[in-house]
Amino acid sequence: MGLPNFPGAHTLNAPPSWRCIDFISDLHLHEGLPRTTATLAQHLAHTPADAVFILGDLFEAWVGDDMRQEPHESHCLDILRRAASQRWLGIMVGNRDFLLGETFLKDCGAHRLPDPTVLSAFGERALLMHGDELCLADTAYLKFRNQVRQTPWQQAFLASPLSARLAQARQMRAASQAHQHQHTEALDADVDEATAALWMSASDCHILIHGHTHRPASQPFGQGVRHVLSDWDMDHGAPRAEVLRWQASGLSRISLA
Repeated sequence: MGLPNFPGAHTLNAPPSWRCIDFISDLHLHEGLPRTTATLAQHLAHTPADAVFILGDLFEAWVGDDMRQEPHESHCLDILRRAASQRWLGIMVGNRDFLLGETFLKDCGAHRLPDPTVLSAFGERALLMHGDELCLADTAYLKFRNQVRQTPWQQAFLASPLSARLAQARQMRAASQAHQHQHTEALDADVDEATAALWMSASDCHILIHGHTHRPASQPFGQGVRHVLSDWDMDHGAPRAEVLRWQASGLSRISLA
């Protein structure tokens, strides 16, 4: 059996000085989530972690690095800049913020994490992903993903005025929500277990860490274990904000809610 669309994984070797590593994803930050933004700021300021990995969808939408001048996004940039001055900070793009560019990363002092990345730490290897590429059941989304990840589409989109891009992002978000209401596969889609197991095997990893599905859990998976990160929302309904922490003793979940 082959490896469907396996891109090969970037490898990152944790230095011996890293004794504690945090993983988070799916914060979906925007101006309507002030408590969620404050929770991130508090965590990044006080975590004992030597490194923090953000595995996609830090922002609800990102339509180009000129967006960093917007009030809320500028505030988030300041939070990330302070964090990066204290510890190693890595950011992987997700399905909401795939246009995060080098200008933004340079401004906040973060490192780009290719999707997927293999992290070698504590004598183990973990495959890190956002997770959307392996939700094979959501065929409509994957078709859209393939379109917007193409350089010509991105160049044409970024050539538009910021106001037009923000308006288009709102329209795309509304269309996505309508699709989810009308198509159960969008709501039920999980990573394809067989394909994910093949990717883990190809990367020589027994640990998979990803976000995207908003189904936090740690469970046996193939020949290893899968850790799904939680989404964050401290502003609506039952508050939730969770960190997956990796130390020499293993992986554990920490609730910030």
